[in-house]
Amino acid sequence: MTEDITPDLCPADPILRVMAGRWKTHIVYLLGEDGPARFTAIQRRLPPISPKVLTSRLRELEQDGLVWRVQEETIPPKVTYGLTELGLEVHAILKSFDAVGQRLKSASPDSPA
Repeated sequence: MTEDITPDLCPADPILRVMAGRWKTHIVYLLGEDGPARFTAIQRRLPPISPKVLTSRLRELEQDGLVWRVQEETIPPKVTYGLTELGLEVHAILKSFDAVGQRLKSASPDSPA
C-alpha cells in the first residue's frame, strides 16, 4: 500500500490549491478591483462563463473563506458577493503579479506584436 504524501516544500501550496480551477482568479481579481457585486454584474464582466460554472466557483470560494455572500429575501432574491479579509489578501497577491504577467505576455512568442 502506497501513501500519497506531498512534501511540505512550498508554504504557498494551500492557497495555490484553493485558487486552482478556471475562473477563480478572475472572480477574486474582479471583486477586489470593483468591490462587492451582484451575481449578474459578475457574470457580465466575465462573458464566456456560464451561470452554472459561476455559481459553482462562487460557492467554492465561499467555502474556502475567500468570498462572502449576502442574500436579500426579495423576489427575485438579490445576492451580493464580496471578498473576505482573506480574499482581499489574495487579491493583493494577484495584483502583485500584474507587472510580471505583462512581461510574460510581451515575451511570449504567441503574443501579437
